Amino acid sequence: MSFPELRMRRLRQSPEMREIFAETRLHPSMFVKPLFVVPGSGVRREIPSLPGQFHLSPDEAAREAASLRGKGVLSVLLFGLPEAKDAEGTSALDPEGPVPMAVRAIREASPGTVVMTDVCLCEYTDHGHCGILRGDEVANDVTLEALSAMALVHAEAGAQVIAPSDMMDGRIGAVRHALDGADFSDRLVMAYAAKHASVFYGPFREAAGSAPAFGDRRTYQMPPGNAREAMREVRLDIEEGADAVMVKPAMPYLDIVRRVREMTDLSVAAYQVSGEYVMIEAAAAAGALSREGAILESLTAIRRAGADIIITYYADVAADLIG
Repeated sequence: MSFPELRMRRLRQSPEMREIFAETRLHPSMFVKPLFVVPGSGVRREIPSLPGQFHLSPDEAAREAASLRGKGVLSVLLFGLPEAKDAEGTSALDPEGPVPMAVRAIREASPGTVVMTDVCLCEYTDHGHCGILRGDEVANDVTLEALSAMALVHAEAGAQVIAPSDMMDGRIGAVRHALDGADFSDRLVMAYAAKHASVFYGPFREAAGSAPAFGDRRTYQMPPGNAREAMREVRLDIEEGADAVMVKPAMPYLDIVRRVREMTDLSVAAYQVSGEYVMIEAAAAAGALSREGAILESLTAIRRAGADIIITYYADVAADLIG
């Protein structure tokens, strides 16, 4: 059948018709809001590199999580900014650090919120790299010990999902073994499985104070052009016990999201990173496009590519827009 008998516009003739025949839908429950947690109380300080996002003390993070829960956003992902940093990131193991305190505060204030925590040393080391250095190189295996200890601190505080983002070899297996050995076998591990060495992390690194003091992260983060290597990374994380896998960034890597979706039955997450957020904000502020339209279209594209979970700074805004 072809035109004039076949008329595709029949499916688009009204808002109701378009909704009935929609193939891809967004729901607030699939969004995860990243939160930047700092020491103190009563702190809600806008982040210059991420307009509209805030550094939050643990009590304010708990209020934010409860507000998000009221909008149907069921999860937050916590990043910590400690009071002090050193070469080995030892403050990441402090049970009274901003992230463990925020986990406890959120679990008390908003019991229905699923608390995810980022496990990486970059925010805690004075050199800004994601692991412990030996000379000028990140030492993989000794870093695994620190990451495992950090995961246990978060689990003991009550985090339900541990999300290692460091891209060390073997970290998913190490964290899974540590959690199981400490009677935290019920805690999920969500692997940053295909995390690329991307320029789109720039605003985040300023927000988290995690820019490398020298060099870059290309010896451990993924080359942007290597799709087959990304699939190997994902398979390895699945073999090591990941409960969910993530692609980061999202929009520049939608082909990777699709390939991961097709190769696994695990839940697939995609992180709409800080650079993606800032581009939309800047373009909207310049009058170049509709902010609301760009938010929903970008999230729809990520969902259409196959992401079950979308980590986005627009979680609360998108939830309101979806209504």
